[in-house]
Amino acid sequence: MTSVTHYPLLAFVIYVVLMAAATWLGLHLAERQSASIAAMRDDFNVIQAATLTLLGLIIGFTFSMAIGRYDQRKNYEEEEANAIGTEWLRAELLPAADAAKVRALLKSYLDQRIRFYVERDEEALEKINAETARLQGELWNAVRVPALAQPTPLSALAVAGMNDVLNTQGYTQAAWWNRIPAAAWALMAAIALCANLLVGLGATRGKGEFKLLLVLPLVLGIAFFLIADIDSPRRGVIRVVPQNLHSLEQMMRTP
Repeated sequence: MTSVTHYPLLAFVIYVVLMAAATWLGLHLAERQSASIAAMRDDFNVIQAATLTLLGLIIGFTFSMAIGRYDQRKNYEEEEANAIGTEWLRAELLPAADAAKVRALLKSYLDQRIRFYVERDEEALEKINAETARLQGELWNAVRVPALAQPTPLSALAVAGMNDVLNTQGYTQAAWWNRIPAAAWALMAAIALCANLLVGLGATRGKGEFKLLLVLPLVLGIAFFLIADIDSPRRGVIRVVPQNLHSLEQMMRTP
């Protein structure tokens, strides 16, 4: 279930097909149980309405979860840009040679962070993460060595700033790993299938009836696609654009 939702378009197709099949099954069961359903029509309508209401609540709750995670990724991109920009300025507090080294490393590090946000290929992403880890080690050593050689309050500021740079990257990575739980997707799919089955059971079989009932699976499929798209940091249409990091990159290039 989780792997399917990593691909929003695939999730849309699968969900629409499954829900349309549930509706079709409900129509065929209604033909065989028409007398029984008619006898308890009032109770059936209550159950159908309650199921559809619960489905709407679950979709709204899951959508809220996806929006919260998307906002978290955006906020950490902003925090990461602020941390790198602050350390870029604090590098001036180090000796000239060390400051130049730190700034050169920060430029390379910023380039890797921007690539992290825009890259979709998994193999390329592994290389980016490996290069990021290597640069983090060099950045830490670049401020640690002069701080130990001349421990002053100014060098401590540079060390603290570098610590923020490393921490924000970890927070960003954790936010990108934070996805909607598989249990939430399974629950939403189960309720959606039950709702479509009940809609098919409650419908009156007639010309063009099934085509009309396909509207509900299609609408629900679009809702599921939107949730999966927002929840997918890399494969979705709606993604976090590293505009703050790009702005910082332009600032660094300015003499």
